[in-house]
Amino acid sequence: MATACARHILVKTREEAEKLKKQLDKGADFGQLAKKHSQCPSGKKGGDLGEFRQGQMVKAFDQIVFRKEILKVHGPVKTQFGFHLIQTLYRND
Repeated sequence: MATACARHILVKTREEAEKLKKQLDKGADFGQLAKKHSQCPSGKKGGDLGEFRQGQMVKAFDQIVFRKEILKVHGPVKTQFGFHLIQTLYRND
């Protein structure tokens, strides 16, 4: 079973996610932005979700983590929780 480690920033609106993505593109620190803005409890840990198996997260989230480029920030990705910016740190297929 494939596993991965990722971190994310969860916000309520697409606009907020896009603003944060622009800051990240300019070199802002992912962990600091997660601590300040993320609605997820993982925000306290810089958005770190730790290691998880494929299928443990909602489908839209899983598709980014297990299919897209590693270390690149992807998003905004909409789920029932809000809008995510997602960075996969590593993946074991």
